[in-house]
Parts: sequence; structure tokens; C-alpha cells
Amino acid sequence: MKGAAAVPGIPRLTDLGTDLLVTTRGRRVFAFSLPYLGVALFASAMALGWWWATPLIAFGIFVAVVTATHDVVHRSLGLGRTATEWALFLLGAVLLESGHAYRATHLQHHRTFPSKDDPEGHPADLSMLGAILYGPVFLARLWWWAYRRASGRQRTWLLAEAALPFAAVGAGALLWHGLLVYATMMIVGSWVYPLLTVHLPHRHYGEDPLTQTHTLRGRVVPRLFLELTYHLEHHLYPQVPSHNLARLAQRLDPFLDEAGVHPRRVI
Repeated sequence: MKGAAAVPGIPRLTDLGTDLLVTTRGRRVFAFSLPYLGVALFASAMALGWWWATPLIAFGIFVAVVTATHDVVHRSLGLGRTATEWALFLLGAVLLESGHAYRATHLQHHRTFPSKDDPEGHPADLSMLGAILYGPVFLARLWWWAYRRASGRQRTWLLAEAALPFAAVGAGALLWHGLLVYATMMIVGSWVYPLLTVHLPHRHYGEDPLTQTHTLRGRVVPRLFLELTYHLEHHLYPQVPSHNLARLAQRLDPFLDEAGVHPRRVI
């Protein structure tokens, strides 16, 4: 999927404002600390016996990690090369997933969607039921796609990340049932990725970049998902960090309206 530069009538980012690229140190600290705050809350809820709260906390952890990892993948948080590698590992570890596999397949998604060589985008071609059923194998297939194309140190990262869910389940079974509950929620929770992050945003995609994905507007839902609902804006300007997507959307709306693109409204 091509970015804004290839779309007639859509302005360059320099015309919309390069302030949209700004990320402060405070914003980085917030992005990287939020997932671990969620883990601490989850552990506290387990210790207090507040089982009813754990699914809500797990949802927050997923959103926080996906948002931060997404920005790390697109190098929009101002990290250097070494910090990026460790951030991918440490953020992915929270969800017991491979941050390095996600980087490889997500950047491929941006380069080639829609195509047969886009493993992340494949659920867009499935039915809704197909996307749901695809959930348990989705991350494994992304990891295998990335591993076959990786070499050297990247394969080391991928192998280490592949061991995370097995280690967490084993440690949970042997040491603390709370860890086993957490690991189970993280693994099962990832099964919604094909539906929520690919199928629904790209459902019934068109031929040009403006119709290949959707975007949502609202006061509650976008904030609840830390602005990840601005999917079209992200595909057009992937270098803009998630925390600036709402401002990007406001500046871009007149151009989208002129192009006949109407965002979907939610609460």
C-alpha cells in the first residue's frame, strides 16, 4: 500500500505540518512505562483476588503494547538502532510475542498490501468467520515468514522471542498460577488480531490507497484504542507517531472530504 506521496490530491506531510513528527522524552517514557504499569496492575488484581478486573486490565495491556510497538516499528519515537532492538523484544515480551517478527511483517504489509506476499494482510481477504478462525495460527505464521527471511542476529532475536510463551506457561504451571492465568490471557487474546487489526480495518478494500483501509472518528473509541483507529491516516503517513494521529486526521479531513472519503463515526 503506497503512502500519501502516491495519492493525487493528498498533501505531503511537510504541507500538513512537520510538528506532527514531534515526540518528546516524556511521551517516550509514557509509552514504554504504560505496558509495565498494566502488568503491575494485573499482578495486584490477582493477589487481591479481583478476578473480574483482570480481563479489563489485559485489554489495556494489549492496547498499550500494540501502540508502543507500532511506533517503534515505524521509528517514530526517536529511538536509536540498539534501543529499537531492545524495545521490540521487551515490549513483545509483555504479550509473549515476537516484536521482531511484527516489524518484519508489518513493514512488508505497508510495502505490498494488497498482495500475496503480505502475510499480515492475508485476513483482509478472508470472511469475518475465517478471520476469527485464523486467530490461533496468525502469529505463528507471521513468525515463520519473518524467520525464513532473517539471518544472523535477527534470527537470534526471533528464537528468543519464540521461547517466551513456552517459558511463561511452564513457569506459571510450576511456580505461580497467576502467571499461568496471565500467559493464557495473552496467548488467547492475540487470537483477535486477524479480525480487529486486519480484517475489519481493510474489509472490502478498493483499488487505490484511499479505499484500501478505513478510519474511525469519535470521542471515546479512538482514545480507548490510543488513536489506533486512524488506520487510513497511518497508512498514508506511517512516520507520524500514534499520539499525533488525531491532529493529523483533523488537518487531513478537508482533503479526504474533497476526495470523497467519509470516515466512519463511532462514539
